[in-house]
Amino acid sequence: MLRISSSVSVPIGEIEISGIRAQGAGGQNVNKVSSAVHLRFDIGASSLPDRYKEQLLALSDQRITKEGVVVIKSQQYRSLEKNREEALRRLQELIARVAATLARAKRKATRPTRGSQKRRLESKTRRGGIKALRARVAE
Repeated sequence: MLRISSSVSVPIGEIEISGIRAQGAGGQNVNKVSSAVHLRFDIGASSLPDRYKEQLLALSDQRITKEGVVVIKSQQYRSLEKNREEALRRLQELIARVAATLARAKRKATRPTRGSQKRRLESKTRRGGIKALRARVAE
């Protein structure tokens, strides 16, 4: 289980992880060993709550395809297991970021108090008076 929050988690069975060969320099070893990880997570087919799915699909993240599949490639480490952990951590971070936006309370619109409105209008009048004193004097 990939724990996102206290109430939301993703079963590992919903996450497809495959080992691939890493790109770039790495000597002779890079051509023989599949040490990079390709993680695929289908948002639509997952067991995430609908609110999470909607928010994830609405994100403009290049890791999310048009079909709603999160694709994460990790090749930072030489070890396949460390790259696997890193890819899972990135997925967890992505979903947790969505969870944080859902947790924020909606702003409740309020009206300014009568006193604050009065102070605002008085300061505007005072400022207007200062500017009026700058005007050219009539002769």
